[in-house]
Amino acid sequence: MSIEQITPKLSVEGADKAIRYYSEVLAAVLRDRHAADGRVLFAELALPCGAMFQVKDADEFDPDPLRLGGRGVLLTVVTDDPDDLARRMVAAGGETVFEVADQYYGARQGRVRDPFGHEWIIGTPVPRAAEFASAGIP
Repeated sequence: MSIEQITPKLSVEGADKAIRYYSEVLAAVLRDRHAADGRVLFAELALPCGAMFQVKDADEFDPDPLRLGGRGVLLTVVTDDPDDLARRMVAAGGETVFEVADQYYGARQGRVRDPFGHEWIIGTPVPRAAEFASAGIP
């Protein structure tokens, strides 16, 4: 068995708004979009790094998790400037869950909930010089 790829699909209320939001804040490029009766059935977005994800309007098969009292999907983004990305996501309508800061586990991370209820852990690795020095690694 070989798994070649896993692609997240975000079910949202207002897929076209979500496509615009992700294009603006993540520099995502819409690669494919199929709609019927005014609803997005499938949209594929590509990120500059080559990763892909999908967005669709919520329906009876894939409901908006927030309407069911649940939470959206939790995604992790590794970027060279998590502070800037978090600021842009909030400025475009997201909400800070926790501020970007240096974390004890060696990353600079924060979390933003997008306007559609999905949460994004935004971060970058931080060199842990003190741990390396204590282990004799220059």
